[in-house]
Amino acid sequence: MDEVTSIFGENVFNETIMKARLPKETYKQLMKTIEGGEKLEPSVATIVANAMKDWAIEKGATHFTHWFQPLTGVTAEKHDSFIQPIDGGKVIMEFSGKELVQGEPDASSFPSGGIRATFEARGYTAWDPTSFAFIKDGTLCIPTCFCSYTGEALDKKTPLLRSMEAISKQAVRVLHMFEGNEAVTSVKTTVGPEQEYFLVDKSVYDQREDLIYTGRTLFGAKSPKGQELEDHYFGMIKPRVQDFMKDLNKELWKLGILAKTEHNEVAPAQHELAPIFNTTNIACDHNQLMMEIMRKTASKHGMVCLLHEKPFAGVNGSGKHNNWSISTNTGKNLLDPGATPESNAQFLIFLCAVIKAVDEHQDLLRISVGTAGNDHRLGANEAPPAIISMFLGDELSAILDCLEQGKPYGAHAKEKMQIGVTVLPDFNKDTTDRNRTSPFAFTGNKFEFRSLGSGDSIACANIMLNTVVADSLCEFADQLEKSKNFQKDLHELILKTIREHKRIIFNGNGYDESWVKEAEKRGLLNLKTTPEALKYFPSAENRALFKKHGVFSDSEVSSRFEIQNENYSKIISIEALTMIDMTRKLYLPVSSAYSKQLADTINAKKACGISDEGFEGEQLKKVSALTSCIYKKLGALEKAVSDSKSVDGASEVAMFYKDTVIPAMNELRANVDEMEGLVPESQWPVPSYGKMLFSVK
Repeated sequence: MDEVTSIFGENVFNETIMKARLPKETYKQLMKTIEGGEKLEPSVATIVANAMKDWAIEKGATHFTHWFQPLTGVTAEKHDSFIQPIDGGKVIMEFSGKELVQGEPDASSFPSGGIRATFEARGYTAWDPTSFAFIKDGTLCIPTCFCSYTGEALDKKTPLLRSMEAISKQAVRVLHMFEGNEAVTSVKTTVGPEQEYFLVDKSVYDQREDLIYTGRTLFGAKSPKGQELEDHYFGMIKPRVQDFMKDLNKELWKLGILAKTEHNEVAPAQHELAPIFNTTNIACDHNQLMMEIMRKTASKHGMVCLLHEKPFAGVNGSGKHNNWSISTNTGKNLLDPGATPESNAQFLIFLCAVIKAVDEHQDLLRISVGTAGNDHRLGANEAPPAIISMFLGDELSAILDCLEQGKPYGAHAKEKMQIGVTVLPDFNKDTTDRNRTSPFAFTGNKFEFRSLGSGDSIACANIMLNTVVADSLCEFADQLEKSKNFQKDLHELILKTIREHKRIIFNGNGYDESWVKEAEKRGLLNLKTTPEALKYFPSAENRALFKKHGVFSDSEVSSRFEIQNENYSKIISIEALTMIDMTRKLYLPVSSAYSKQLADTINAKKACGISDEGFEGEQLKKVSALTSCIYKKLGALEKAVSDSKSVDGASEVAMFYKDTVIPAMNELRANVDEMEGLVPESQWPVPSYGKMLFSVK
């Protein structure tokens, strides 16, 4: 216990370190920037830079980097040493305020969606003082925003910060109309992202070209045992995995990352790590670090951490549940219903803002979780459907129904759990159940957006959430600020919102086929794939929304539309080319060799006077026929990939990959997986699903 408290945050230039190392006035000015959003003076930056440098050098750092999150989905860093030359061939260790505040990476080598061309290389990184600097691998890492020479955001952090400012501004407007909120000056969204992942032994990973190049298995027959017995979920953690988790926690705690809960997930080799809530910007930074450190720590233990949403077909995929809430600077959770939610008007207006936002902007929430990998999860019986809906639970739904119908709500007393064992202590039953089939579920004092993919940044989902809720709150504030009778108009606004947007509320089974029909009746979108969803992104309504709240400019919307489509197509292209490579070099040769082996056995039997071809004869027919099918399907996939080159337009190419290349991939896989069931295990060129899923002992 003492070790945990002593190492927690030891590699972070946090508030405690700043308070101890900065002059009192400098510390005050910096905290005004961090907490109040005030502009940071250059003189303050110079003093902070010097203190940060001294601290980092004492911790063994020799270099610094502006750590940023370009539109690749991973982080980026360029390291510079603190060394500055002086007379006599000597050096000193220096770090200026300018170096802290601003960097200049090449902006043309990162995805820009047309904002930057190769000959327009200048870009800037700018220090984000709201996210603490930290030391990683002996380097001082300074969280920064990344923008082009012309000012457009080329990263995920900048629009996230903009969206946080947007929701804060509009929420404060609404709050100031309620008594008791005079001290509220800002609102922050907070997030606790649960991270799912797989661990496999490095020895089996190294034999799988598909895992190495794409992060998922493109081929693989189902293992005789998978997750059917449900014995892995919350089961005993294997010693090797426990050692990994112990080291992982230690490294995360050193960086001030509040890793809290760990357990086995549903599928064999699948696990989960959940942190405590943090401000959205910091939570996003921490999640990026968490994924990086998971991979590094796994490698030290002879394992590989797989963060793809669907590394193995036929077993549970990995998501990242985004627990989202809103709190004031005075510590009030605005999504906490309190003891009497039916009479808590402030809670109800914020709840209605979220209901309205989710209903009106289903497209943006679906787009925010759209990736080639996540398309394998959404809609399967392991993750929420692609249809966006909200779960509120029985009590909140009943309250909204009573409000709409003008009936009094008969609040229920806390119900004691009846388990039937007298020695167990009494405890109260929660007012809502959990609905794991809902994409967006209310879970007590927060919403759980369950559709995010495990390998994706949480930035996009939270940019969209913050922006759409900010827009609802803005509309509410515009109406209520003109009110002559606040209580009456507030009540009518709540009723109107419930009536107009209740179609988005669904407390039932999202996996049931009847929900698809019901959702269609309600007019809800069912965007099954990423290319279908992305078409909605650059609409006039969405452009106006982002421009209104200063989250994305027109050019930034266009660039992201291009990048997301291109990224989808590139991922599928890499997968298709990997399948072609593996089929030509591995699967066809082994199938042919096994056919020859069978034929040789048949001929040997005949030479001995045995005319009955038996097993070998039947097997040879199957293997030969299947080999021909594989060869034919391989040709079809090669043609589909070749044809994609003649398609113009990022969206059109993505649709072609969805409609033509992926079906060809699926057909080839089906034949190869069938062949795996025929060829002896000793001759199959790659480890089987069983070997991989149960490789960590």
